[in-house]
Amino acid sequence: MTQTTQFKGRCMCGAVSFEGESPKEPVRTCHCKQCRRWASGPVDAYSVPVDTLNFTAGEDKVKYFVSSEYARRGFCADCGSNLFWHGDRHPEFKHRVAIAVGALERPTGLVAGNHIFCESKGDYYEIEGNRPKFAHED
Repeated sequence: MTQTTQFKGRCMCGAVSFEGESPKEPVRTCHCKQCRRWASGPVDAYSVPVDTLNFTAGEDKVKYFVSSEYARRGFCADCGSNLFWHGDRHPEFKHRVAIAVGALERPTGLVAGNHIFCESKGDYYEIEGNRPKFAHED
């Protein structure tokens, strides 16, 4: 039986809020150049099926920036909080959305998983600890 977790989150100003229940998966830490520019550092993200993400307020406040040929990044139009990464034009990822874990309410019940895109990490930090590390995607 697949273990699930309930999640609830919001942007900094509260204009956007969301919740859902999804299979429990580890949080991935992305070190790619785009994530570092988007968040000024690595991004911790929890990936959920798109149909499990339910907006409770402000869905119309979410603005998307097309950040690559296959993905877009969602943020609050009012406060600018980074909220989502969605590979909406990628065959493998279009049915999933990665939620920026910093937007989730505590306790999340989640655990840290893999580091991805480690070959692109910033030169100002080291990736420490024994979590699995992948040059690209895991």
